[in-house]
Amino acid sequence: MSGLTNRSGLEEEYAATTGAVLGGRDGWDAFSDARPYGGGEVWQGRVFVLTHHPEDAAPADDVTFLSCDVAEAVRIALEAANGKNVEVLSASIGAQLIERGLIDEIDLHIAPVLLGDGIRLFDNPGGRPVPLLRVHDGAPNAELNVRFRPAHRAPLRGRTPEG
Repeated sequence: MSGLTNRSGLEEEYAATTGAVLGGRDGWDAFSDARPYGGGEVWQGRVFVLTHHPEDAAPADDVTFLSCDVAEAVRIALEAANGKNVEVLSASIGAQLIERGLIDEIDLHIAPVLLGDGIRLFDNPGGRPVPLLRVHDGAPNAELNVRFRPAHRAPLRGRTPEG
């Protein structure tokens, strides 16, 4: 989505600390031309796509398609990262890794937009809560309160202004 900004220096920080990226097939199919953090111009690293059917994936020179258990995919990505971070760019893979205790940190970017569709960050009906500790700015267990208002007041599809 255009028009959004992030913290100054954030992409440079990620480019310097990320050695590999692990994503899923849905994201690859939707954004196969995208490369994190400026692509080859800024970031040099390996991209891994975890899929149940690698044989029909559009090949790319700098992408390795994996068809294995999610823990094995993380092991492969960590080895390729050479001591740097592995960024997981998939909500469903992230949720599987949280369940297995294989996530060290979760970096949430709260954008001032409500999406009408997509994959929930952690959708685990009946699962146990996963307590988180904040890494930056303030007490590690403090709530983060952010307040936004809609940029324009157009009625949502199927609703009248009254309700």
